[in-house]
Amino acid sequence: MENTMIGRGRDAIEMIVDAGSFAENKVGSAELDPEYGPGAVVGTAQLEGETVTVIANDAYAFNERFPVVFGGVIGLEEAYKMATTVYRTIEADKDKPLAEKRPIVLIVDTPGNGPGKMEEIAGMNKATGSYQLALAEARKTGHPIIAMVIGRAISGAFLCHGLQADEILALSTDFGTMIHVMPITSISRITKMDIERLEELSKVNPVFAPGVNFFYNLGGVKEIVNQVEDMRSVIAKHIKEVQALKAAGEIEKLGPWGRGLDGDARGGRVTRLKAMAKMNEEFAAVADKYINA
Repeated sequence: MENTMIGRGRDAIEMIVDAGSFAENKVGSAELDPEYGPGAVVGTAQLEGETVTVIANDAYAFNERFPVVFGGVIGLEEAYKMATTVYRTIEADKDKPLAEKRPIVLIVDTPGNGPGKMEEIAGMNKATGSYQLALAEARKTGHPIIAMVIGRAISGAFLCHGLQADEILALSTDFGTMIHVMPITSISRITKMDIERLEELSKVNPVFAPGVNFFYNLGGVKEIVNQVEDMRSVIAKHIKEVQALKAAGEIEKLGPWGRGLDGDARGGRVTRLKAMAKMNEEFAAVADKYINA
């Protein structure tokens, strides 16, 4: 696909931030080691004159210490570097009022986490978990977090690099953009369901279908961006929207909870709120037997 943005994380940074403003490996007064986690591209930039933290992937970087980390894979070191960047952002703005907490822009293009034996032994799950926690803490302390999916947003890598954002944006499928936990072939292996049956289900139920449009129906994507040139303005617009919602105390409209509300409104997750209400009802009926015990 000629107009694909897959593998172009560094190009996307330059398209999005103010020209020449990206200072790699610098966040506040902290400087991060450029040799550590080479697949993680992190730093500070200006977006329409506002200071932002940028976290992206470099699909052309290769981590010699962990050979499975290439092509945009988020490895153990990359996840820790990304997490450290978030915590340095929180530290830099800890004394600033809510309105001045700098936004964090995530540029997402990753096929997954480091799947090697060494990564699993060393603690890949702890590394990705630390990054998820860092983003959740930043979001809850007031930093607006916008994820921009430009290519692949797949599996556990998207779980840590994107799904904790206040809002998620995505380029349209015209650019080869992919969002899914796993392909239908893998779902078939795990569930023992025929591929043909899963393909039929994917036409009426977005849970079974990979893709930007299906994820939009589920509430996962806040807005689909149809032109590469529009990424900059759309991200800036959503930063302002998130800042306004946080200033108004309407945080329930953001993050994972907000995506659930959007999915309900769009008809992609129509039973979620009903199921939660039923669970709350059943718990309330017996709560006094446990809470005071």
